[in-house]
Amino acid sequence: MDFNAADTAWILVATALVFLMTPAGLSFFYGGLSNRRSVINTVGMSYAAMCMATLAWIVVGYSLAFGEGGGEIVGKAQFLLSNIGLNDLEGSIPKMLFVAFQGVFAAIAVAIISGSVIERIKFGTWLLFSFLWVILVYCPLVYWIWGNGFLSGSGELDFAGGTVIHVNAGIAGLVMAMVLGRRSFSKKMAKASSVKLTVLGAALLWFGWFGFNAGSQLAADAIAANAFMVTNTAACMGGLGWLLAEWISTKKITILGLTAGVVSALVGITPASGYVDVAGALLIGLSSGIIGYYGVNRIKPFFGYDDSLDAFGIHGLVGIWGMLATGLFANPEINGAAGLFYGNAYQLVPQLISLAVTIAFSSVATLIVYFISSLLTGGGKIDHLTRMRGVDSVLHDEEAFDFD
Repeated sequence: MDFNAADTAWILVATALVFLMTPAGLSFFYGGLSNRRSVINTVGMSYAAMCMATLAWIVVGYSLAFGEGGGEIVGKAQFLLSNIGLNDLEGSIPKMLFVAFQGVFAAIAVAIISGSVIERIKFGTWLLFSFLWVILVYCPLVYWIWGNGFLSGSGELDFAGGTVIHVNAGIAGLVMAMVLGRRSFSKKMAKASSVKLTVLGAALLWFGWFGFNAGSQLAADAIAANAFMVTNTAACMGGLGWLLAEWISTKKITILGLTAGVVSALVGITPASGYVDVAGALLIGLSSGIIGYYGVNRIKPFFGYDDSLDAFGIHGLVGIWGMLATGLFANPEINGAAGLFYGNAYQLVPQLISLAVTIAFSSVATLIVYFISSLLTGGGKIDHLTRMRGVDSVLHDEEAFDFD
């Protein structure tokens, strides 16, 4: 395929949009939800994830995820992108741009995990964990599903990262939350620090998600346009779905719930965005908002795990639903792939296989990476006294709010 200037221009923009999601969107979204005494730490974890993931991606990660000449497990390692020339192409865009685009995906994947572990993991441990997790967990999974690995020919549909990003990160967050254990704090400490900050973060995530989903087509064409449309459609329905579930359960509606519903639906539509029409997007969005609500407000309390900012409830659970929904609602008129409701019941088989592999691998590999990171940094868990005094003040000598 020849170089295409329009495709290149669009993916440059899409890369910048996805980049915005981590140090701005996710930072503000998580920061506003966190304790007033740990906002700086929470925001810093997203920033740190961006830096460490980018470093890991450039040093060796990209070649492990997309490199040629490897086997069924990982690509052939190439250090510092040494095998990529300035004029090399990936489809119709420069390969170096493809590297950059996929690199910001790696960054937000590991940053999502931080939502499960704020106020419990030491910053140094988080830095090392972020670097190792991208190389040892994220990259092999990408290779298996999007590269040349053993799942690449299975027929599984995952347009923009339902398994490799959302389910992977959500499961990793759950594992980390269970290993680090529950926090003890007062109701005042558990209260979100800033609804305004979270609303701003959600808006930036929503904005960046157009690059996330529509950019995954790697071209400025009709499928990218459809992905853009269904992404926005689902997001709107997700916010309303969460509010509906909230009203039925509590007879109240919250703006935090509205933003969480939007993000839930953005997660749910991600794997389906290149395969469904607006009717499918309406159903996926509505159901994703409802599933997100019950995952956060019913499933988490029932099982008692401390998923601090609901990385598993929103990204893990809804990501699983999004993968299954893709197998249900994929419309062959969009991208050639048919789901159950378009006469192809078998499509659920590769969707389920991919989910099973992702859940099993992410669980075990994340556990190993955490224990390595903890061992090499002298213990990974923040002590109770530090949490009570304030993580921002003790670890960073900075505070987001004046407590005088």
